[in-house]
Amino acid sequence: MVKNPARRRIVVSVPDANSATPPDRVSLDVSRPIWDHFYHVAPLVVIGSRDEDGGWDLAPKHMAAPMGWSNYFGFVCTSAHATYDNVVREGAFTVSFLRHTQVVDASLAAAPRYDGGEKPSLKALATVPATEVDGVLLADAYLHLECRTHRIVDGFGSNTLVTGEIVAAHVAADAVRRVDEDDAEILVRSPILAFVAPDRYAEIAETRAFPFHVGWSR
Repeated sequence: MVKNPARRRIVVSVPDANSATPPDRVSLDVSRPIWDHFYHVAPLVVIGSRDEDGGWDLAPKHMAAPMGWSNYFGFVCTSAHATYDNVVREGAFTVSFLRHTQVVDASLAAAPRYDGGEKPSLKALATVPATEVDGVLLADAYLHLECRTHRIVDGFGSNTLVTGEIVAAHVAADAVRRVDEDDAEILVRSPILAFVAPDRYAEIAETRAFPFHVGWSR
């Protein structure tokens, strides 16, 4: 009778129950900013505000989002930037959501100021006047928000959360949702620009309906 061959010994690596980090994770040093070590998706908007000399400032932001389900919007800024001073002083700001064709516009808006405070790159950007606040918006953006400054919350390290109440909103006709059209087709026709932080961007045109669980609500 032939003996059974020796059984192969399979060694399975089991995470230490006392370890806070599974073996397929990399722990980041949270004593320093973590955001440059991975990619995450964010909107790309341009915040408009009036400078102290009466001119207009346009600055791109990606740390920006609705503040809840009501008509409030906020973005992260720093007191070292002109946008912060303008919003505090003037009590208003505008938000332009860029189309996928406006990446260069965002780059121009991000150009540094000269020593005298001038930002000549802004002259290359086409703007339209706001309707309810003292401000301008990028002409070709698909969504315009006009906001009155609501609350400014300091204390996020060197950063500040600036929030505003939306007093006017305008959506491009080719981007507005309609009951007689499939939402997926709207995004094919009018793709959304996404900033893939910290240093890339993407055009979002192909989407799928999210499988909300039965009984889900806001």
